[in-house]
Amino acid sequence: MSSRQQGRDDLRRYVAAEIGTIRKEAEFRLALVYPSPYRAAMSSLGYQTIYRRLNAVPGVAADRAVLPDGDTDAPLLTLEREQPAGGYPLLAFSVAYELEIAGMIRCLELAGIPPLAAERGPHHPIIAAGGPLTFSNPVPLAPFCDVVALGEAEEIALELVDVVREAGGQRDAVIEALAGRPGFYVPSRHGDDVPPVMAAPDHLLPARSQILTPHAELSSMFMTEAARGCSRGCTYCVMRRSTNGGMRVVSPDEIIGGIPPEARRVGLVGAAVTDHPRIAEVVRRVVDSGREIGISSLRADRLTDELVGLLARGGYRTLTTAADGASQRMRDLIERKTRESDLLRTAELARRHGLQTVKYYMMVGLPGETDADIDDLSRFARELRQIHPRIAFGVAPFVAKRHTPLDGEPFAGIDVVEARLTRMRRGLRGSATVRPTSARWAWVEYMLAQGGASAGLAVLDAHRAGGRFADYRRAFDERGCAPTGPRARVPSTSELIALRRRALGEARAV
Repeated sequence: MSSRQQGRDDLRRYVAAEIGTIRKEAEFRLALVYPSPYRAAMSSLGYQTIYRRLNAVPGVAADRAVLPDGDTDAPLLTLEREQPAGGYPLLAFSVAYELEIAGMIRCLELAGIPPLAAERGPHHPIIAAGGPLTFSNPVPLAPFCDVVALGEAEEIALELVDVVREAGGQRDAVIEALAGRPGFYVPSRHGDDVPPVMAAPDHLLPARSQILTPHAELSSMFMTEAARGCSRGCTYCVMRRSTNGGMRVVSPDEIIGGIPPEARRVGLVGAAVTDHPRIAEVVRRVVDSGREIGISSLRADRLTDELVGLLARGGYRTLTTAADGASQRMRDLIERKTRESDLLRTAELARRHGLQTVKYYMMVGLPGETDADIDDLSRFARELRQIHPRIAFGVAPFVAKRHTPLDGEPFAGIDVVEARLTRMRRGLRGSATVRPTSARWAWVEYMLAQGGASAGLAVLDAHRAGGRFADYRRAFDERGCAPTGPRARVPSTSELIALRRRALGEARAV
């Protein structure tokens, strides 16, 4: 079977299993593109929300397209109509994080569109982007986009479509119309100067799933927001740049009332779901209706006996929370409001309610971290093991993001991160399992998170060279983005004090 026929068969198999697919005839059609495979696209609440919102506009239809699985030379087709995405007047990409830029480039190639905006002519479609990446650093997207919608897109996505329709798809007219409007970053006009992100009005909350499918990473799960934003002040997190300076809470009645009868699994989504003042009530109502429950973020200091018992009733087998720092010293330094006692209590609650595993997410390579912090984790893991028999740590290298107090902090260094992971594995042997993410690809993410348009061009170079880590390293070097991996350096006492003061000052501001 040819790759083209296989691609069509995959699309038909995905669509046939969906509940909630929107099929609509309309005067104006756009392609809503996700630059990762289908299983990730349909687990994105933002992508599904914009899909439903655009299709609710009279005279407008949004058809989905996703990055194909595996290598293929088949044209990028939309799911609803199996039409080439390159034939639509507007391709709107939803980009979640830095490493999806390569997927965006691949989608453009498969659509028959030159990836670089500078190489496109009047006959090519308008290329727009939005999504979670715009909250931190969208500048690496600049070489590929005519326009970027910044922040919460429930309203500005509609504004974008209105402008493209009124301009008849004429690129220059679209750029002129959007260059001065709030919420739009137009690279050809703004350069590296990114305007502020936008907030959606409260009446448009909560975001909810449109489509249920067993082929998503969150299989057949109906997702709905419990809250948007976060009122905490962790210094590494882009949610500090919340568009309203805090957290917007959705009422229990509105959450429960939006769950369709056919949904048997419900996911409560948000940066700080367990900070919802009535979270136990919401979970109880979901579980009492006979449904399974999932929560995107469990804060250890918000877990109670009642809540963990409800999660166990709702199908939980693993209780997962974030520790973030390897030691209490590091958690204090990054303003993580989680105490060691909270993490110990998490293990106690998991044991009490029969949960099989307790998993803690954390970072290595934070500014100021030393081997002593890694060794302290080994001591702490032994205490956890005395409480619960199965402890796991999911470990990611720290990557500094724009618009956070740790913006500009160097990457610790691939060799340093790998050495600390080795030290961690050795110290945790017999006490806990360690599931790390790649130090090399975290460095690539760092280069993009802290980079400009030249970093985006480096992604194109690396992609064309094969997309291996060595290709990225060479491309960043040849583009002059930065050295090929800064070495870690332990900050001096005075630097740590200055970092602490900066973090405290910004936390108070929030």
